[in-house]
Amino acid sequence: MPLVSMAMTLLALHGVVYPKTSTPRAYEKYVLRVPNERAVPTVRVELAFPVEVRVVSFGDVPGWALAPQTDSAGRVTGAVWTGELGVERFVEFPFVAVNPDGAARLVWRAVQVYGNGERVEWSGPEGSPTPASITVIRGAGWGGGPAVILGGAALLLSLVSLGMVLRRPPPARAA
Repeated sequence: MPLVSMAMTLLALHGVVYPKTSTPRAYEKYVLRVPNERAVPTVRVELAFPVEVRVVSFGDVPGWALAPQTDSAGRVTGAVWTGELGVERFVEFPFVAVNPDGAARLVWRAVQVYGNGERVEWSGPEGSPTPASITVIRGAGWGGGPAVILGGAALLLSLVSLGMVLRRPPPARAA
């Protein structure tokens, strides 16, 4: 049983992009969290950005150099960080991206390179030994949720009531 528990723990440790859920059109602060799972340092981390998002900025990470990857139109398509992550440590790489206009499932594919040259690609399907990280974009595209919908309905009802009161003729005066 301890071997199964240890195997499950190792499967859970990999490059993960947070948050795991977000809303449409948000300027979201994402963080790629990378733990070192080997007895040698991690020296390079690569992240491919989903085509559905537009990356607008990166946060600095002490001890790590950033090389944004762009396409011919200048759109940021990925990032490569180089540095050294010691054994039993983790590092977080922050960036800001604009979410798509509607619901989506963002797939973040990462590569982790160790000091001995080993490359681990975190790009597989969910449940695989090396899954890609997933962020689910939920919502109506305008940030609406149940509270906003109920609030809007209450506002509409109050405006209709106000209109009815203002349209009512004044009471007749006694002669």
